[in-house]
Amino acid sequence: MKTNIVSWLQEGNITVPAVLFSEYRNMNLNEYELVLLLNIITFLDKGNDFPTPEELSSRMTITVSECNDILRRLIQKGFIEIIDEYSQEGIRFEKYSVQPLWERLVEQFLMKNKQSQEVSKKADESDLYTCFEKEFGRPLSPFECESLAMWMDDDHHDPIIIKAALRESVMSGKLNFRYIDRILFEWKKNGIKTIEQAKNHGRKFRQKQTPNRPAQDTQASSSNSVPFYNWLEQ
Repeated sequence: MKTNIVSWLQEGNITVPAVLFSEYRNMNLNEYELVLLLNIITFLDKGNDFPTPEELSSRMTITVSECNDILRRLIQKGFIEIIDEYSQEGIRFEKYSVQPLWERLVEQFLMKNKQSQEVSKKADESDLYTCFEKEFGRPLSPFECESLAMWMDDDHHDPIIIKAALRESVMSGKLNFRYIDRILFEWKKNGIKTIEQAKNHGRKFRQKQTPNRPAQDTQASSSNSVPFYNWLEQ
């Protein structure tokens, strides 16, 4: 009895990513297919590269015929494959490969990560529209909505940076889309990509502003090289 228990314990363990158990259903696998895959992995780990349907089904509550059907289905669905290899003596033999399973698991992870990012992006965009409407005190016009979309999609501005530009326009008393667009243009030109960089740039700009604005006629006669933002203050 003791010898049998020791032999049982010496069967060892297999290492399987926990995410396989949480994602197998989303990968269109059922419980029978999952357990069969785990048994194939176990046999491979012990050096049996091509377990027979009889060996596999003996560990499960399925018949040999059902095991054959599941194996065929797993191959068709691209979770396992049968590959040819050669021994040191040059003898060809077949073996199961679960490489496709790990590749599908990686694809599942990347897809979920992409979906999560898209959901987060939509939430940020929705929050961005809400912030603008709250500051403007009214619903945005179609043109303004198009401008917001352009800043995100065409100019690739992060919603957080756009919110910072909105706050900058409020602090400057110039709450309009043209002014915000110029702020974003200036920030992009200067490589500003974080909130802290935007705050520092805005602080430096306001420090440079003189308390007295030049007269209108003086501005009209000055050269075309107008200090940044000044044209928006007219």
